[in-house]
Amino acid sequence: MGEVRVLSVYEGFFSGGARILHSDVVRGLHGAAQRHAVLSMRGQVRREATLQRMEDDACYRSLTAAGVPVSALGGAGGDGPGAFDAADLAATARATAAADVVLSLKEQPLALLNHPGLPYRPVVACLHRSDPYGQGPALDALLAGIAAGRVRACVCCAESTREAYAAAGVPAGLLHVIPNGVDLLRFRPDPAARARVRQRYGIAADAPVVVFAARWAAMKDVPLFLRAAARYLRSEPGARVLMCGAGMTAANPELAAAIDAAFGGRPGAAWLSLLGVRPDMEAVYAAADVVALTSHSGEAAPLCLIEGMMCGAVPVTTDVGDSASLVAGRGLVTPADPDVIAAAWAEAVAMAGARRDGGPGGPAGAFSDSGASGPSERSRPGGVADPGRERFSRERMIAAYAALIEQVHGGVAAAPVASA
Repeated sequence: MGEVRVLSVYEGFFSGGARILHSDVVRGLHGAAQRHAVLSMRGQVRREATLQRMEDDACYRSLTAAGVPVSALGGAGGDGPGAFDAADLAATARATAAADVVLSLKEQPLALLNHPGLPYRPVVACLHRSDPYGQGPALDALLAGIAAGRVRACVCCAESTREAYAAAGVPAGLLHVIPNGVDLLRFRPDPAARARVRQRYGIAADAPVVVFAARWAAMKDVPLFLRAAARYLRSEPGARVLMCGAGMTAANPELAAAIDAAFGGRPGAAWLSLLGVRPDMEAVYAAADVVALTSHSGEAAPLCLIEGMMCGAVPVTTDVGDSASLVAGRGLVTPADPDVIAAAWAEAVAMAGARRDGGPGGPAGAFSDSGASGPSERSRPGGVADPGRERFSRERMIAAYAALIEQVHGGVAAAPVASA
């Protein structure tokens, strides 16, 4: 089989794990066997209290630096087939006509790709959430694309995604689980980066550091995180809490109000730093002892947990999506209770210190698959010197995407891919 031309369609370029991961896949696949291009439905998006322009986005810059052509529609790029003007449809028709296979980043682009006037090309929908009913008309667009024969496969980044979409009516034979992966050379423990970031923010070498990497969104339950942070910083006044992601800045009035509500003027808020969108998350994670997640819905295989624990931070998460299975043997799972979460952070800091010191739970056993223990499913933290890291390799993920694209292009009905 010759070169396969692949078009990815994005709703827009805005900060988020799904866009980061998919852009990494596109860069990894773009080469002699597959030639990739990206079309964005919008040139700029206002989300998370931030106007995010395509040209300013780190994913856009990494794609274009890798030689991947990226373009955007000129119209409004709305939420239904009637929201696109003639120029948008003409541009989409040209882009899809030049492709053999189309990848839809999440379901939202299917509102455009389902338009009957577009050239027929097999579509692979890349699904990154575990709440198909929580995204407005997106599920309807996915089911309509399947019924029309356009959507020929769906990539699920987690088992929770596969289960949720199967229950929502997507035929099981279309659902392929390809677990998220990261660049293990980039995301690794880095003592030099740890020291550099801590020095930059005036953090002592032995101070506990908790990192929260998320966009400002209801599903992330930022108020719960802040209530846990207030309790933790009250009991650990020497600790620091770093918040990264779109909307995690002092310019977001909703976040400012949530901080006031959680801390209520009590000591501790001064040790909470708002860093916004960061291009060097590997360094931030390396500086951390804990990577925290407090989401109540929507998550599938959260990239922050994977990236953080590959850098040596101990993950502490609520039981959402595949989070519990991701951190099993590596971190802690808690209920949505700020007191329990704060206590788990303290335990995770001790675990991270033991690992760095080579004590119990250190590098030799850091990726043990021993079962969790206790009411919060507590277990041992992530580490570095262990073959278990291979499970989270981007190379394994990219190879699985490549095989599925080739099968869809060849018209082969591939058996659903099971997660490793």
